[in-house]
Amino acid sequence: MSLEQTLTQHVKEAVKQLYNTEVNDSLIQLQKTRKDYEGHLTVVVFPFVKLARKAPAQVAAEIGDYLVKNAPEVERYNAIQGFLNLVISDRYWLTMLAQISANPAFGTRPVTQESPLMMVEYSSPNTNKPLHLGHVRNNLLGSSIARIQEANGWRVVKTNIVNDRGIHICKSMLAWQLYGNGETPESSGKKGDHLIGDYYVRFDQEYRKQVRQLVEGGMDEETAKKEAPLIREAQQMLLRWEQGDKEIRDLWAKMNSWVYAGFDETYRRMGVSFDKIYYESQTYLEGKQEVLRGLKEGLFYRREDGSVWADLTGDGLDEKLLLRSDGTSVYMTQDIGTAKLRYQDYPIDKMVYVVGNEQEYHFKVLSLLLDRLGFRFGKDLVHFSYGMVELPNGKMKSREGTVVDADELMDQMIADAREVSRDKVNRLENISSEEADEIARKVGLGALKYFILKVDPRKNMLFNPEESIDFNGNTGPFIQYTYARIQSVLRKADANGFSCTLDYKDGGTLHDKELSLIQLLADFPDVVRQAGDDFSPALIANYCYALASEFNSFYHDLSILSEQDTDKRALRIMLSRTVGDILKRGMEMLGIEMPERM
Repeated sequence: MSLEQTLTQHVKEAVKQLYNTEVNDSLIQLQKTRKDYEGHLTVVVFPFVKLARKAPAQVAAEIGDYLVKNAPEVERYNAIQGFLNLVISDRYWLTMLAQISANPAFGTRPVTQESPLMMVEYSSPNTNKPLHLGHVRNNLLGSSIARIQEANGWRVVKTNIVNDRGIHICKSMLAWQLYGNGETPESSGKKGDHLIGDYYVRFDQEYRKQVRQLVEGGMDEETAKKEAPLIREAQQMLLRWEQGDKEIRDLWAKMNSWVYAGFDETYRRMGVSFDKIYYESQTYLEGKQEVLRGLKEGLFYRREDGSVWADLTGDGLDEKLLLRSDGTSVYMTQDIGTAKLRYQDYPIDKMVYVVGNEQEYHFKVLSLLLDRLGFRFGKDLVHFSYGMVELPNGKMKSREGTVVDADELMDQMIADAREVSRDKVNRLENISSEEADEIARKVGLGALKYFILKVDPRKNMLFNPEESIDFNGNTGPFIQYTYARIQSVLRKADANGFSCTLDYKDGGTLHDKELSLIQLLADFPDVVRQAGDDFSPALIANYCYALASEFNSFYHDLSILSEQDTDKRALRIMLSRTVGDILKRGMEMLGIEMPERM
């Protein structure tokens, strides 16, 4: 039971004994005591004034007297009008530290076969280009959300829907056919996803030329965009693909296999994985059947050109295309089919889509369509809508080849970490070049992940690599360096045979720096729970920063290994070790590895 829960019960008992009235937990308000007053937690007593028929200050004093006598956690109090500031005893905090230190699962809830099941979808790449910075934020958010929900007691299934069909895929395929001369990842020395991405860019370049030529010949631009030979060929290729043309399907399978091999390598480096991967090529037909069923049942309607639409004007939206006039599917069709298959495969209690905020309308529509089609889960889906990543020089455009490639970004971050940390690593004795490289990898990727995840996910963000790699301030390397510092202290303590068994005398008192750290450690479960409720890795990230900052202040102001009082030294060693454990646990929820030495 947390301190807040324990005090809530004591306050309820106090009100019952003092004023002969039972009160609900909802009436008892506890908050952190303001820094300009003495105390750890404050009870708001105004809700009890009417019951007591006394002044707020008197009610606060009476409840305070009761708690000092009957609540072993409360050492003393001060009353400011209707606010009762409680000072919690050092003995309680020491006991709390011992409990946290002894519990390797502190802050998390157990997951059993009976735990509710959450499916988290993230990544959703297209097989016409490599992953870029926007995908990096998506993958890091999705993977971290899955870890945080597991820490909150959910069984989690991590899924990915690969967009492996459609006109954009045909553009890359057609460009490779026309301009590739049989180039392969092996012959070019390129990762498969990069190779295919080059041809997606090449298509756009050649297509623009054709449009420009048609416009120069007297055609208006909109017509030219529709009539350019390349786009018409790509549309014809899509039709042949949907008709099962063997030549096109074989080419599609070959080029997609190159891309998947590239994706797998990028995911592995990023520390991202999936329990189940769905493919649009396998789900769109299921969605098409559901749309046709809806058409037959009068849920949708067909226009004169043969296209199928849903009229959502009655729900405050507009009309939504579900099947084109040539019978080909759109993204919405695929998402209907994927949702149906997922609920057939898993007994999902909550479905979470990690998709950018530009798709908010899409998921409103999807929820309505699934509900209209009779799927009970339609209204319950969660669109975790996050903001876009922008660069100092503006937005990214895949078709123009101006994206920040995920692989190149990770390479650069690791190289930067190696350069920035060179002096620190070189000061370490007996470190091999392999270990130095591993430290640079952890620090570089940790900097990238932390910089992205520390921001409120619902906000747009500006990614600045130079800021992210700084060893000072609210960065991943700062927290990693703090953790490595703690491990150094623990290694030295072990080498000197110093005890870290807590055996503090009753007369001992905690230093303010020690107390602040223990209080922060005790907050960890509430932070994890709130991060799960809000789907916000940023809460975990900023908690870790606060804990690391507080530890560095403690480390600077107090002696640890040179402390002559053996009880104080043991306490501080235990406190250091526990801070390190919680930092590691929190950063693991962000997918960040912690180096033992830096």
